[in-house]
Amino acid sequence: MAEGIAETPPRLPELLETGWRLLDEVDTSTEPSSGVPAVQDKVRRGLDLLQQAARGVAQLDLFSQNEDLEEIASADLKYLLLPALLGALTMKQVNLSKRLEHVQSARAHFMDFLKLCKNYQIGKFHLPPTPESPNENEPTESTSGASPAGTQSSLVAMASGRQAKIERYKQKKEVENRLASMKAFVESGQAEEEQIREFYVLQIQKWITTSLDEIESIDQEIVILRGRNALKQASAPPQTSQRPRTAMKPFILTRDAMQAKVLGAGYPSLATMTVNDWYEQRCKQGIMPDKGKPQTTAADLSEEELQKEQQEKKVEEDDEETLQKTRAWEDWKDTHPRGFGNRKNMG
Repeated sequence: MAEGIAETPPRLPELLETGWRLLDEVDTSTEPSSGVPAVQDKVRRGLDLLQQAARGVAQLDLFSQNEDLEEIASADLKYLLLPALLGALTMKQVNLSKRLEHVQSARAHFMDFLKLCKNYQIGKFHLPPTPESPNENEPTESTSGASPAGTQSSLVAMASGRQAKIERYKQKKEVENRLASMKAFVESGQAEEEQIREFYVLQIQKWITTSLDEIESIDQEIVILRGRNALKQASAPPQTSQRPRTAMKPFILTRDAMQAKVLGAGYPSLATMTVNDWYEQRCKQGIMPDKGKPQTTAADLSEEELQKEQQEKKVEEDDEETLQKTRAWEDWKDTHPRGFGNRKNMG
């Protein structure tokens, strides 16, 4: 176990430096979009390296809540930056479907870093408040700001926040200028321990300002993302449940009652009926429309139709007189086309 711990420290500097370098490359990339596959590949690699470094730091227990900043070795100060660097790289991910998850994860990393700095009393700042839940964002009568006192309080808070942001920006620029003048000297390996310590303390102060700004932006983005998700759910079409159809009892159609009796004997479990019975039953149940056409009987037929039927019947019975009249009529129609006698109105 002791040998494993002894082998871990030499790898930590490499993991931290490589992950940090990949973050700088993503920040200074000339690609038109951070969604370019090459850029996202650097983001994934950087996150993996920094997460390995964070696990190594936790295993070595480099930092404790019971110690002061002076008790931390100068070479170990840079590992305090791990949560902030993880938060910055997490924000570089561009998967829109997981954006809310990513910004919440990044916020947690930045908060871990700020709490660590607060514990070691590095810099003077207030920890950001815990983000409100969606229901808490809705104003109530006591906190809506509709009263003059509430409006005045909101204006004071906005002015105070704006002034604090301006102060942080000035401090960040000053720290960045000092870091730029020291970076090459420290990276060359010629710097003394006090210079190395000052360099990393300045880096921590710079990332404190960055973390505060990022958390402020994240909180605003979370509100937007939650509102967008709520709008999508509200606009989604409701799922309508279709009413199940009532299963119809199986049956066999037969032509007459005699056939129904025969088939019924062979299929005792199935209901049998004639076609007429089936149709009348469906009409009563309203399943099949009743077209309202009554059956035509001989009493309902006109005299002309009766004569026509009698004539056809005589033809079918080969009545000689009827056949002769029919043939004579057919011959007359052949020699006298339709309209043959109507010659008076011709021009």
